[in-house]
Amino acid sequence: MKIIQSSSSDFASEFRELLERGKMDIENVSQIVSGLLKEIQNDGNSALKSQIARFDRWEPKEDSELQVDPADMERAYNSIDEELKKALHLSYDRIKAYHEKLMPKTWTYKEESGNILGQKVTPVDRAGLYIPGGKAAYPSSLLMNAIPAIVAGVEEIVVCTPAPDNELNELLLAACHICNLKKVFKVGGASAIGAMAYGTETIPKVDVITGPGNIFVATAKKLVYGEVNIDMIAGPSEIGVLADKSANIEYIAMDLLSQAEHDEMASSILITDSEALAKNVSAQVETFLKSLSREEIARKSIEERGAIIVTETMDEAIELMNQIAPEHLEIVTEDPFAFLEKIKHAGAIFLGEYTPEPIGDYIAGPNHTLPTGGTAKFYSPLSVEHFLKKSSIISMSKEGIQEIGKECALIADVEGLSAHAQSVRLRLDGIE
Repeated sequence: MKIIQSSSSDFASEFRELLERGKMDIENVSQIVSGLLKEIQNDGNSALKSQIARFDRWEPKEDSELQVDPADMERAYNSIDEELKKALHLSYDRIKAYHEKLMPKTWTYKEESGNILGQKVTPVDRAGLYIPGGKAAYPSSLLMNAIPAIVAGVEEIVVCTPAPDNELNELLLAACHICNLKKVFKVGGASAIGAMAYGTETIPKVDVITGPGNIFVATAKKLVYGEVNIDMIAGPSEIGVLADKSANIEYIAMDLLSQAEHDEMASSILITDSEALAKNVSAQVETFLKSLSREEIARKSIEERGAIIVTETMDEAIELMNQIAPEHLEIVTEDPFAFLEKIKHAGAIFLGEYTPEPIGDYIAGPNHTLPTGGTAKFYSPLSVEHFLKKSSIISMSKEGIQEIGKECALIADVEGLSAHAQSVRLRLDGIE
């Protein structure tokens, strides 16, 4: 991995490149995606089946072929070994327990005048989950997206996932069975986003779409936002590591590679005040690379988008990491919790040498669908909140409207909205 000194004369330009790591050339694919979405909006299943033939190399003859039979999910679940079943159920239980603690409640309070104010929390009617396929299938992504929707109380959950050559990953189907999902469709890419956003003869229109995907999926989500809600525009995976001289070199090196192996566009960044640690981690990364099953992917990621920054102090390291705002942030120092308060921007924070990022991907409990590319400055992890909507509650008593009605009408007058003002004054006059 390349080592950059924060004190070097060209550091500013090199660091700017790191800050731009998450940029996706959405403009270049917008026209293509927009065309695909329009086809689905106009022609429904007919367009959907044509696009599946074009991108996934099989063409459904009947509309019913788009949907996965729940019996196939159950069969896939029964086919996996018991240890794996236990692992998936443990993951389910931990994710569910964590998200239950995030669940907001409806609340009200009563003022002395008798006015009642509050907020009503209600789940959306229907949620759409996009689960990637293609290079790999991720049952963990299904769990991370479905469980918050289940906890939120969403009545109907729709899943879309690509099935290249009309084949689906058995573990993904098993995860669908664990979540008791019934509406799972073999549709991927921008086609799936369009189908869930607009609805077709087979795939129902949803209220919110969540889940990661490639640039075509991200672009489609951006284009349908407003027709439906979305969770975020997520880009390639990334990890940032803050470490001092006490950090375990092998742990750090492998953690950096755990993100690099996702895809060539992933980024892995270590910031440390120890030049010795930087050199040793760089060498260890090269050693570990040779043993990886996805060496070619990880190597390209590390060489093109990986970096180790050496700073003068850890305070400087923290400041730089806050500017990066990584999706995943590991703090591996003598006292990691001492740094926690200083961290302003990160999707998920992993504290201590026994908390590798992959534990958060699968089984810790918090969601692994996280903001990328610096968007942790304004986005939050996927949670039950994404599947809920909130309504304000207002109930004025006779005494209450007498207390504040005059001022309300005055503000309406100033804004030139006479019907607004008269609406309040009619009530005030009626009381008098």
